[in-house]
Amino acid sequence: MNHNAIITITNLRLRTYIGFNEEEKTKQQDIVINAEIHYPANNLCLSDDVDNALNYKNICKTIIKHVETGRFLLLEKLTSDVLGICIDHPWVKYAQVRIDKPHALRFADSVSLTLSYEANHDEITQGVIK
Repeated sequence: MNHNAIITITNLRLRTYIGFNEEEKTKQQDIVINAEIHYPANNLCLSDDVDNALNYKNICKTIIKHVETGRFLLLEKLTSDVLGICIDHPWVKYAQVRIDKPHALRFADSVSLTLSYEANHDEITQGVIK
């Protein structure tokens, strides 16, 4: 039986340098990251074998390090980088990342950008990338 595992990271709140205005280049801003990562859950994973599951803690630590030590002019670049971290495993068949930049617009709660990735279905066979 084929199962689809979905890892969801919800409201990961970080601070980074994001933007191209002078104030944005010198002062860190809050961002909020939501990510969804889909991969096949094989029988070894479902039988509690740690080596056969994606390690969401490692993914999260990598995102935190990249975001907090980086400087980004565009929300698109930051979102693309985080999506790249989320799909940096051959098992991942779909991922979506949304990053909100609170207080970016005067009369809005936030501005956000969403990017997604989908593996070529022809390359995935029973959870194994050829």
